[in-house]
This record gives sequence, C-alpha cells and structure tokens, in this order.
Amino acid sequence: MNKITPQPGIMDIAIYQSGAAHVAGVSNVVKLSSNENPFGPSPRAVEAMQAAAAQMHRYPNSDHAPLHQAIGEVHGLNPDQIICGAGSDEIIAFLCQCYAGPGDEVLYTEHGFSMYRISALAAGATPVEVKERERVTDVDALLAGCTDRTRLVFIANPNNPTGTMISEAEVARLADGLPDGVLLVLDGAYAEYVEGFDAGAALVSSRSNIVMTRTFSKLYGLGGARIGWGYGSTAIIDVLNRVRGPFNVSSTALAAAEASIRDLDYVAKCRAENAKWRGWLAEALAEVGVVSDISCTNFILARFGSQGEAEACDTYLQKQGLIVRRVAGYNLPEALRITIGDETACRQLAQAVKDFKNGAK
Repeated sequence: MNKITPQPGIMDIAIYQSGAAHVAGVSNVVKLSSNENPFGPSPRAVEAMQAAAAQMHRYPNSDHAPLHQAIGEVHGLNPDQIICGAGSDEIIAFLCQCYAGPGDEVLYTEHGFSMYRISALAAGATPVEVKERERVTDVDALLAGCTDRTRLVFIANPNNPTGTMISEAEVARLADGLPDGVLLVLDGAYAEYVEGFDAGAALVSSRSNIVMTRTFSKLYGLGGARIGWGYGSTAIIDVLNRVRGPFNVSSTALAAAEASIRDLDYVAKCRAENAKWRGWLAEALAEVGVVSDISCTNFILARFGSQGEAEACDTYLQKQGLIVRRVAGYNLPEALRITIGDETACRQLAQAVKDFKNGAK
C-alpha cells in the first residue's frame, strides 16, 4: 500500500483547463478562448526580449529593480512596494501560501477566477464561494461571508469571466468593512482595458489591508513570457519576497515587460481597438438575441437561452474554425466567453453566431 500521500486539499484541486487552441480537422483557426491581445506584444518588447536572449546563460536580476522602477514611474507607485512573479498567478499563490493555511478560509465570488480556489486548496486552506448579484461582485455578500476563520478575500475588478466591475467606492467599502486580520486582494488582470483606472492602487496606498495584482499577459500581449506583478504595503511585500524564488522571472520576460510598460502609445492603441470592436461585437450579437453585460475587459460573456444552446453554438463555431471558451466551470453553463479579436475575427465570429441562430448546423 502506497504510504506517500499529498497534503490535504491537493487532490481536491481540479487541474486547470486553459483555453483550447486547436480543433480536430480544422487547419486555420481563430483563437478567441484565452483573452489574448490579437495584436501581440509591442515591437519594442520583442526587440528587448531578443536582445536579452543573447545573455540567457546568465541568471536574471533577482531583485527585478529595473522593472520595479519602470512600473513605479508609469503608475506613480513606490518601487519598493512592488513584487514580480511568473504571471499574477504566482503572486496569488504567494498570498495564499503566506496568509492562509489549514483551518483558514479564503473567500472569492461565484464567478471568480479559478486560481483563487486552486491556490487556497494548495495552501491547505478552505475556499469559500460567495454569491454575486447578477454576475457582479456583491460587497454585502462578501462581508456577510466573512467569519473568524477568514484570512483572504479575492475579487477580480474587472472580473473574469463576467467582464463586469464595481466602483472604487464599493471596493473601499469592502476593505473598510472587513474584519481585522483579513487581507483584500484586488486582481487587476484586465485593469488596463479601463481608461484612467488605477485598479485600486490609491486604495492600497491608503490602507494596510489591500494588495493589488496585475499582469503583462493581457493588454501587453506577454502571456507566453509569464510575468505579472503585485503592489502592497512594504510589510506585505517583505513577507511575499521571503517565499519568492530568487530567480522566479526570466531575464527575457523582465526585459520584455519593461519595454512594454514604457510603450504608452502601443498600450493606448490596443486599448482603443479593443474598445471599438468590443462594442461592435456586443451590439452585433445582441441583434441576433445573444445578450451580454457591459464588459470592461477584452472579452464579452455571451449568454444564450440554455446550456444546450450555448454548447451547440460552440460546436458550430468550432466547425467554422472559431475557438471560444465554455464557462460552465465558472457556474455559467449557458454562456460562452468570447475574446475580442481584430476586425476580421470579430466580423467572422458575429456572422457565424448569426448563421447559427438562423438555423445553421
């Protein structure tokens, strides 16, 4: 009998399923399943990564100081309060590892990012799902869900996969209403898609019980490089750095991220194109009876009449070489999450959904 067993909670983790990238029998596909930037990374990021590749035999800078400085300059933040990770996923894992464990609870919303549950279980803590209000984070429900065992509360703002967000005043109300000893984590993976939005950075600066996470995987187009960052009080960042591996982010990723965040014109261009085609696609789908909430991200959550209709539409789209994301695992079985592509992809997707609604099989 095998006596080698994993820690409690590990086998309760369902292995993360990323967005599909291939369809059997279809050679040319349009991938709209992983919320990637259809325009790719900034050319400056590509150049910086290529230059850094020549030094891949050297270990990367372990303190990430140049990137911290760049983030600080662009966002007006103290570089000493920043930590970088292999995607914001790693920062989320650090937070659970450092602040939650057996006997503790980690709260997140019913349609929240699946890594909150996974990271809580990996730390031995108990994940607690809290209801949303029509696919929008419900501050009152989160506050009511807190117990003397609660240690962390995660919200994505804007949220994935719903695309909705709550106001800064609501976030502040949540932070101020939490019991002592509870840390609020603001996941800002999609914050760059909201013009003038600081993702809660000002709230972090004025309160000791909030941490913000961000990523370079979405608007910056560096999903394949795996790099993200977090911002919190110096005390919290000090704690997180004690579990961070000294070389957790590659030198190529660091170089690409620094070039990306400084290319403000490219960021503005990508944001504008996304907003244009997001609005167009949502309207085009609504015209054929497929509704969605106002999205603040680079995707829309298209809602159908039933789970069966959503799945049938997905199957039809795959036959057309269009890959979107089923979100039944996020308690949204009647919906499909559709990444905003370029003009060609959006028009192709809209026509395919229209054809499906008109009876195409």
